Amino acid sequence: MHRLIFPDIFKGHITAFFTDKGHGADPDAISKILKIKNENVYMPIQKHTDKIILIESSPEPKIADAVITKEKGLLIGIQVADCVPILIYEKEKGISAAVHAGWRGTAEGILKKTIKTIQDRFICGPENFLVAMGPAIKWCCYVVDYDVFNKVHHVTGEGEYFIERNDKYCLDLPSANKYQALSMGIPEPNIWISDECTFCNPDKYNSYRYAKGPTGRQGGFIGKI
Repeated sequence: MHRLIFPDIFKGHITAFFTDKGHGADPDAISKILKIKNENVYMPIQKHTDKIILIESSPEPKIADAVITKEKGLLIGIQVADCVPILIYEKEKGISAAVHAGWRGTAEGILKKTIKTIQDRFICGPENFLVAMGPAIKWCCYVVDYDVFNKVHHVTGEGEYFIERNDKYCLDLPSANKYQALSMGIPEPNIWISDECTFCNPDKYNSYRYAKGPTGRQGGFIGKI
């Protein structure tokens, strides 16, 4: 049965949810679910970059892997198929953000950069940030070589987000991003992480590694609608 996942830390603050493979990441489908206009769903063109865009209207899609907005009536989102979908809400100033964090984005510190961009642009401290990480590939299924691990570790630092095994590393991308959020001063109770692994649940989620190639996408969406 297909469903939307609503992290409980956002209750009473903002509309924010993750989708499964049934609902996917198609703006048309999402707009119909929420009964809003298609043009009020904004998704960037993702390229595994650390590029962040601030949306102050409803422009044409641009290349970016993180989107920030304060606009009412606009739902922003990103799509994933193993990478970490991250939703952010700064509850004092009412700022939303959606972040796509694969290993490259995690190694570039895209979550940290997004948080800092919000803080610098809107002058706000970390205590009012709420961060949720949706279903993604976890260390039970994500084996990487030293080069990938080292790039993520360089930005993330120490923490319980990897296991070394026979010259390979079992990497947990959601946990790595949790440590990056903590390093920015976000209180741990303000961080929510899905316990589902996309690779372990191919019936529910699209997984690039499980499919061994191109596959569909699910997404993460947030906005004041």
